[in-house]
Amino acid sequence: MFERMLNKQIIPVMDDMTAYCGKNAALFCYLNEWLSQEYATTQQTTFPYGNKYGWNLTHRKKQKLICHIFPENGAFTVMVRLTNFQFESIYNCLQTYAQKYIDNKYPCGDGGWIHYRVTCKGHLNDIQTILSVKCAR
Repeated sequence: MFERMLNKQIIPVMDDMTAYCGKNAALFCYLNEWLSQEYATTQQTTFPYGNKYGWNLTHRKKQKLICHIFPENGAFTVMVRLTNFQFESIYNCLQTYAQKYIDNKYPCGDGGWIHYRVTCKGHLNDIQTILSVKCAR
């Protein structure tokens, strides 16, 4: 379950990625559209980090990386980096599920990376909160 799109030889289009997310396809579409419309991000299909990560939609605002959204079988994962201050500013507003990702973030400089798996509407609300902090900066 939650396998990623790992075939580097076949570049997926948006419809392929959306269908791959299965029951969470609508949430996948919504998040990508929300980022593009609300924060004027541009999307690019990339295979950035090797065979373990697979295909994703990379969102940028101008040249700044906002996040990577990896379609998975039945879900999707958002990979995003925030500063410790940014994480702290929203921590108490998030569900326990999101707080656990922050508690276990991969440290990087003054902050870290989270790989946040979205499997329901509640998770989508939390990742929107996290991405809003990222985009506001």
